[in-house]
Amino acid sequence: MLRQYELVDLVKSYDPDADEDALNRAYVYAMKKHGAQLRTSGDPYYSHPVEVAGILTKFKLDSTSIIAGLLHDTVEDTDATIDEIRELFGPQVAQLVDGLTKLAMIELKSKDTKQAENFRKLLLAMSEDIRVLLIKLADRLHNMRTLHFCAPEKRMRIAKETLDIYAPLAERIGMQEIKTELEEIAFKELHKEAYESITARLNFLREQGSNLVPAIIKQLEKDMEEGGVKATISGREKSPYSIWRKMQKKNASFEQLSDIMAFRIIVDDVAACYQALGIVHSKYHMVPRRFKDYISTPKPNGYKSIHTGVIGPENTRIEIQIRTQEMHEVNEKGVAAHWAYKQGEKVVGKNFRWIQELLEILEEASNPEEFLENTKLEMYNDQVFCFTPKGDLIGLPINSTPVDFAYAVHSKVGNTCVGAKINGEIKPLRTVLQNGDQVEILTSKAQHPSPEWDRFVVTGKAKAAIRRYVRANKREQFVALGEQMLERTFKGENLEFSEKGLVGVLPNFEAESVEDIYAKVGEGLVSAWDVMKAVYPSYKQSKLGKVVKSFKVRGFGKSDKKTKSDPVQIKGLIPGMAVHFAGCCHPLPGDRIVGIVTTGKGVAVHSIDCKALERYASEPERWLDISWGDGATEGSHIGRLKVILLNEPGTLGDLSNMIARCEGNIANLNITNRTMTYFELIVDIEVRDLKHLTDIITTLRASKSVSYVARANQ
Repeated sequence: MLRQYELVDLVKSYDPDADEDALNRAYVYAMKKHGAQLRTSGDPYYSHPVEVAGILTKFKLDSTSIIAGLLHDTVEDTDATIDEIRELFGPQVAQLVDGLTKLAMIELKSKDTKQAENFRKLLLAMSEDIRVLLIKLADRLHNMRTLHFCAPEKRMRIAKETLDIYAPLAERIGMQEIKTELEEIAFKELHKEAYESITARLNFLREQGSNLVPAIIKQLEKDMEEGGVKATISGREKSPYSIWRKMQKKNASFEQLSDIMAFRIIVDDVAACYQALGIVHSKYHMVPRRFKDYISTPKPNGYKSIHTGVIGPENTRIEIQIRTQEMHEVNEKGVAAHWAYKQGEKVVGKNFRWIQELLEILEEASNPEEFLENTKLEMYNDQVFCFTPKGDLIGLPINSTPVDFAYAVHSKVGNTCVGAKINGEIKPLRTVLQNGDQVEILTSKAQHPSPEWDRFVVTGKAKAAIRRYVRANKREQFVALGEQMLERTFKGENLEFSEKGLVGVLPNFEAESVEDIYAKVGEGLVSAWDVMKAVYPSYKQSKLGKVVKSFKVRGFGKSDKKTKSDPVQIKGLIPGMAVHFAGCCHPLPGDRIVGIVTTGKGVAVHSIDCKALERYASEPERWLDISWGDGATEGSHIGRLKVILLNEPGTLGDLSNMIARCEGNIANLNITNRTMTYFELIVDIEVRDLKHLTDIITTLRASKSVSYVARANQ
């Protein structure tokens, strides 16, 4: 743990004008307030805020941030107050500490809701001052470093939250160093076996090629010198988590990855970057589709570099990154690399486009959980870069469509989108955009968002806007229907129906307006009889039950809502229709699916790429447009894998253990072929959804005993 004078000296080393007195007072204040409190590790609690402050000094943050780091837990965990901190340390420190204080006093329904509410508050706070996010990331980093002292269940929850929220946030502001460490610790906790397997393979490669990296660096230095480029060259291994992600994304084994080793060439200026690139490409064969120019087209977080994959020195496939020293600083330290606080300025989070988009999602989400879901979608890596007709650059996640592009331009453009021209040609709205596409959105004032769009858009902003419109549209229909139902019910009993009477019973139904009551009746959440009984408490039921029943039969009452007893959660089916999953492709939640009407058996659910669908190509009348419902992942589904195992003692047990550790359950196992060296297996596994099965596949691919594994569609 840093001592008081050591922390002050660190800050003064890069900011001679730092407020030394305030730093000393904050250190002592934190020690006194936390007093005898202990962490789970047994260390004094004040060691945590001191370590958080120490992490912040590595990024050369201003003294206000360091003080806020020292005090960030005092309001939540001690008797300190925001007013006291404002009086002792000033309004800026108080604002930062207030932004970091959790919603501890709010009683929330679930852990997920609590996570969503805390993240919502963090977003609002960092939209006013980005330093809130920087301190929160330092706080999370130190907590992750001491994660092993927590109980297993808590470790898993914190690690998942870190991968879902905090690592992507760190990447969004370019804090590469923090992002990588957060990912590695979380990965080790969530996928221990895969982590150990990849680490073992990296250690093996390191031992086998201990002289390889120095040899490649030496040759690249010679190449640059001969080409007249002054450069500093370094080499490094990719992190285990980044290797795991690439294995998942590319559906590849460890051995198939070409860029496990990366080399950086740092030069003086932009011109030298392209000169160095020319030297590399003239001497070595480029690996197809491995070239990316983030200098001419920077990432949304400001990242600039040239990436290229080549068959380099020693005949080794490597990735080479070329950048200037200034680019390197920004790429590693992100927003902290071009700090403006020394001049008394404040970096307002709203100035960052991605934060503005998250705020728009916050406005449009119906509840904290939906906000958190759409925010996760919005934060992951931007992979596709497209242009407006005026040449403006729009960064989008991979698999984005023109509708995603339209909402990225502006919500009004998305809401009125009727078509799109991609590179001058009219294309369907569900077309997947490619890097470099020029997209022109066609709009109409008469257009409204379609619920169908929600099936193919991928950005959180688009999903939030579409769902908001659908909710509003549904509400209008429910309000009109509910009013009709109530009017008919009151009239059937010869009672006066008036809004004045409904106003008096609003509290009975947790409604804020008469429209709320109409909507609840129309949706079937409240019966018309209950409302009438509340307005006329002394009235006895006569023929009213028949009226209510007639509405339910027509699909307007609770009988139309899904229940836990529904065997399959599928949208797009006619109520009461029999449904079963096709045994040829074993579709899982996450797959695109289609329904085929079969004689005497109802509807068979196939994945969209199932080969068996070819036989129905000439019978379009049998096809149904269906999708997974909200509760589809609550049960278990069968995912089928084809696996080739080494024919050695214990490999079958290893396979079973790896699947079990990934929370999968083997439902059936069939050995289809066996030789002296290999087993070929078909394994049916009970999983939650496609992502669950993909995680299992990636874990198996990381094992030495598994030669091949892939999903079996037949």
